[in-house]
Amino acid sequence: MPAIFTPKPTPPLVLSFAASDPTGGAGIQADLLTLASMGCHPLSVITAITVQDTARVDEVLAIDAEWVADQARMLLEDVPVAAFKLGMLGSPETIAVIAEILADYPDIPVILDPVLASGRGDELATDDMISAMRDLLIPQTSILTPNSHEARRLALFESDEDDMDLAACARHLTDLGCEYVLITGTHEATPRVLNSLYDANGHMQTDAWDRLPGSYHGSGCTLASACAASLAHGLDPVNAVGEALRYTWETLKHSFRPGMGQPLPNRLYWAWEMDEPEDEDRD
Repeated sequence: MPAIFTPKPTPPLVLSFAASDPTGGAGIQADLLTLASMGCHPLSVITAITVQDTARVDEVLAIDAEWVADQARMLLEDVPVAAFKLGMLGSPETIAVIAEILADYPDIPVILDPVLASGRGDELATDDMISAMRDLLIPQTSILTPNSHEARRLALFESDEDDMDLAACARHLTDLGCEYVLITGTHEATPRVLNSLYDANGHMQTDAWDRLPGSYHGSGCTLASACAASLAHGLDPVNAVGEALRYTWETLKHSFRPGMGQPLPNRLYWAWEMDEPEDEDRD
């Protein structure tokens, strides 16, 4: 991978809370690959175990909330963490214990990928989980990374409104307390994918990317983890988002389809490029 960050004797440590995905396409496996690819050392806390393939999620077994807390507390008493990344969390009880942990480390940035459903539409968050996310996690979040469907669902939860434009969704979510909202536009009917960043003052910037064919398993996990890695390396939030979007687009451009379902982002695309043989003149 081309040098983006200055190498350090000890790489930044990023702690991810997420579910296990046996395909390696999403979940904790996607986080670990992304963080390592971007020069961080990944730490992991497993929040749930899933039965899934590249096409669908069949079952989810949430890990007991006390076990989640014990995993994290033991790590945090041993090593310094530069960023937290939150993915699929499994239960309202787990969300509550993670919120308590985050409150004990207020200076560490938090990147929240609000996983509400799988790419196929399998529900992965109950109403109680969404309520806990809004009340306990979003107020402590540095960068929230919903897609447009997730942004509307989070913003309209317990609302009398039937619909809301994305700028209004972002305003509602920043009103809950998060610093930045990055709403991705893959699901919107636009010629190019428009990814928009907002803060408490409103719209900050929109990055337009060429729309790639199909949909991908784990693109949201990749983006949120890339944001965490960039913040851990010391980038400010706006530049961290820009670097994360560039990296994620490259992983999707170089995706591969190992099974009968969705393609997976290639988080090590740069290594494949390095392995490509160069044309040489031979006598």
